[in-house]
Amino acid sequence: MAKNKFHNGPGPSQRQLRVGELIRRTLSDVLLRGDIHDPDLNRLSVTVGEVRISPDLKVATAYVLPLAGQGHDDVIEFLARNQGELRRIIGKKLALKFAPELRFRLDETFDQLDETRRLFAQDAVRRDLET
Repeated sequence: MAKNKFHNGPGPSQRQLRVGELIRRTLSDVLLRGDIHDPDLNRLSVTVGEVRISPDLKVATAYVLPLAGQGHDDVIEFLARNQGELRRIIGKKLALKFAPELRFRLDETFDQLDETRRLFAQDAVRRDLET
């Protein structure tokens, strides 16, 4: 089985969780206020659901979703295009010794929840759960 570089052992450390959450909050705030000098990115409302950070704190992967689900393809492109500016802002606001490289992925959590609800709503599944 392939080893996930974000999880060495049972899960992320407290430090990884803390830094990831600080980055998530800061990134959300920066995107909400439109602090980036990119009109394409500023016209989108972006939700940052989670930030996972590597054990060495050098790579942070932000799971994002455009509000109302519109512009999935564009939001990743716009964020990647502005990665350097976002990285500088996060490093400065959090006073980190080294600002991590930022990577962006679509947050598919809501899609997975919808699919789970759909499965549980099926008659055959409900029957199996009742027995």
